[in-house]
Amino acid sequence: MGDTLKLHLQFAGGAELLFDKIKKRDVELPALKKYFPDCQHDKWNIRDLLIWIKDNLLKERPELFLQDDSVRPGILVLVNDADWELFGELEYELQANDVIMFISTLHGG
Repeated sequence: MGDTLKLHLQFAGGAELLFDKIKKRDVELPALKKYFPDCQHDKWNIRDLLIWIKDNLLKERPELFLQDDSVRPGILVLVNDADWELFGELEYELQANDVIMFISTLHGG
């Protein structure tokens, strides 16, 4: 499987501030084994995507977006407009043209 994977990423609720204030991005992920040569699975999942986002898109304060190998509490993740919990969260295998939205539910006061 040497093909790239096209996704639509969206950031809202303040999460976009960590990504140069860009709310929508169409991205093309390289073949999984090219990016993670030692990977034990064959398809991109959300856990892999978060690492790719950190390496390629996240511009500042990663601690406000990521915690350990997942998103921070207070970041809602939607896969094609549905809560990622319905799809297995980090283990969800990404499909071509999926829309992955990250919404910060935490607001400063």
